[in-house]
Amino acid sequence: MKKMAAGSFKVHCLAVMDEVQAKRETVVITKHGKPVVKLIPVEKGADDIYNFLAGNGAITGDVVSPAISREEWGELR
Repeated sequence: MKKMAAGSFKVHCLAVMDEVQAKRETVVITKHGKPVVKLIPVEKGADDIYNFLAGNGAITGDVVSPAISREEWGELR
């Protein structure tokens, strides 16, 4: 794990981000020698939690109209 002072990170931010992504290594950013932030690479597929079911569903009927009639609804009350 690489450590880097905040001032140095500020100057080289984009290069450090590219290095973290390419080498898959963590960088700890420090202020006055104390760790404050950890820069880690994003795991591949990390955004899949939002898209993993995309394209798997199908609309097979009327999704706008009520599922049962007013009369049937009244009987259920």
